[in-house]
Amino acid sequence: MTFWTNKALVDMTGEEWESLCDGCGRCCLEKLEDFDSGAVSYTDVACSLLNIEKCSCSNYPQRQRFMPDCVALSPQNVRGLKWMPQTCAYRLLAEGKDLPDWHPLVTGDPLSVFEAGISVRSWAVSAHEAEGEDLEDHIIDWPV
Repeated sequence: MTFWTNKALVDMTGEEWESLCDGCGRCCLEKLEDFDSGAVSYTDVACSLLNIEKCSCSNYPQRQRFMPDCVALSPQNVRGLKWMPQTCAYRLLAEGKDLPDWHPLVTGDPLSVFEAGISVRSWAVSAHEAEGEDLEDHIIDWPV
């Protein structure tokens, strides 16, 4: 058995918790929320701290200092974060689902998320590139 199938999120070690992140970068995309409907639209604009090629935060330990809107995921808050991508391991496990076949913990290969086409590596743009542009012009739709 694997730790994610036999442990609750709250019982995971820090290392186990962090290993759930597949490194797709989708949660680091700018999002727009419709105030009337609550619907969330994702854009192709990545947080300025996201290294798009590696799909990792360039300053993970201090990300909230530099990006006050960055939400630190926890077992306590992940269920309430409806904007998390539907492919996110944290969201999936919180909803009682299993990890997808392409997840690096399942495959043993950290590149499987890229090979499955889940990551933002090949199509996201940095916030610096999109600076001054209307975020609504960057709304995307991806298959889930």
